[in-house]
Amino acid sequence: MRKNEPDKNFVASLQKGLDVLTCFGRQHSRLTVSEVARLTSSSPASARRSLLTLHALGYLDSDGKRFWMLPKVLLVAHAYLASRPTPSLAQPLLDALSERTRESASLGKLLGDDAIIIARSTARRSLSTGLGIGSRLPAYCSALGRVLLASLPPAEAVRRVRAMPRHALTARTVFEADEVLALIERCREEGYAGNDGELELGVRSMAVPVYDRSGATVAAMSIAVRAERMSLVELRDAFLPALRKARNTLAGRLYPE
Repeated sequence: MRKNEPDKNFVASLQKGLDVLTCFGRQHSRLTVSEVARLTSSSPASARRSLLTLHALGYLDSDGKRFWMLPKVLLVAHAYLASRPTPSLAQPLLDALSERTRESASLGKLLGDDAIIIARSTARRSLSTGLGIGSRLPAYCSALGRVLLASLPPAEAVRRVRAMPRHALTARTVFEADEVLALIERCREEGYAGNDGELELGVRSMAVPVYDRSGATVAAMSIAVRAERMSLVELRDAFLPALRKARNTLAGRLYPE
């Protein structure tokens, strides 16, 4: 196939349908055709066809104006969780880590400009940020994301950071490209990344890379606490050893995929 020549095996309508499914979220739970068109950068006619098809297949419901997701969508997520070893192997380790620290623990992978959570355990007293499996965090300003960006070749990390949309989510967010890249380089040197209120004021987090048995970085594992509980230094001193222990246990069980 020549460069820039369309791939005859690529199904554009399937891409559009998946784009429509993934544009729904906590802040976009019920959407009109025009809202979906805007979120997916498609025409209203294209968005309408995708929405009506997904409605006919039982993935969406509608009142004639707005559309929202139905439980059948969970079959797509379940297929990933059931067929890939990393989430199922990580879950008991995250549960044990969360129970030991009484804080939230997560596992994430890099997806475009975001870190997507693929496994998570929440302790009784931990955060109420609404995060769960499938939640996406901006890679440039999350501990999970910075660890995952640090696992890339340096030139690739630079290219991605400079190309991705970056803005301040809170007054503490580090979003200027050079500053983000400096934090990513620091993560490479120290083996972990921290976050102090950059995603949500009053929440601190820390993440480490997760390796498979070949030594390749395949995910990142994090723990998060309320800021009033401890400083970022106290978080590191109290929980980094436990986080690394859980990571190392998981690494011993992960074969290259």
